Amino acid sequence: MTALQMNAELFRELSIIAEDESLMKKAVKYLKKLAAKKQAMDETEYIMSSPAMVEILRQGEEDIKNGLGHVIKLEDLWK
Repeated sequence: MTALQMNAELFRELSIIAEDESLMKKAVKYLKKLAAKKQAMDETEYIMSSPAMVEILRQGEEDIKNGLGHVIKLEDLWK
């Protein structure tokens, strides 16, 4: 199925529930979750595609394991 066909199918299905506000809210909520998941996967893929970033993450994990990290309060990150 092509993207154009899937888009048409999506709109056909949404048109079936379009008059039911409750169902539309559920559909929008689920679509937002899917979009957020896709964005997170894209960001992870982008980071992991860089050998330099992978090495930085590996070194950070090693530092934490060896007790070299320290706790920073979240609100202190923007001071």
